[in-house]
Amino acid sequence: MRRFPVAVGGALLALVLSGCGGEAGPTPKQGGEPGPDALPTKLDALTVDQCYASPRTQLPKGCEKYVTEVGNVPGAARKRAGDDDPRLVAEAGKLELAVGAFRGAGCTTVPDPGGPCTQALVDIAAALAGLKSQVAARPTTG
Repeated sequence: MRRFPVAVGGALLALVLSGCGGEAGPTPKQGGEPGPDALPTKLDALTVDQCYASPRTQLPKGCEKYVTEVGNVPGAARKRAGDDDPRLVAEAGKLELAVGAFRGAGCTTVPDPGGPCTQALVDIAAALAGLKSQVAARPTTG
């Protein structure tokens, strides 16, 4: 009597596991830097963050995630610019410098607004605004 439930359970388990083969399709690739056509959406998202909207009042250490996300933008902007948008490349460079200043000053551990970390956040916001303006002026490709 006891063999029957074990046999049914084992058969059921084998049936379920056989359905898990390769039928689900290929494994999705991990995300990375967004493509150049995703850049306007990313910029829209970044420019509603409080670290962008009011950089002078933010705690620098509270903006670490924001700055990390912003740090991915210059590469995507350069891809979008290709060889025919030097202004967009220049804006990407300004943003990269501002992010570098934030990181270089060790701002991810600074608990109070003010000083070089707040200035770096102000510079990031200004550079992000300039880059967003350049991206908006250039139509999406593809």
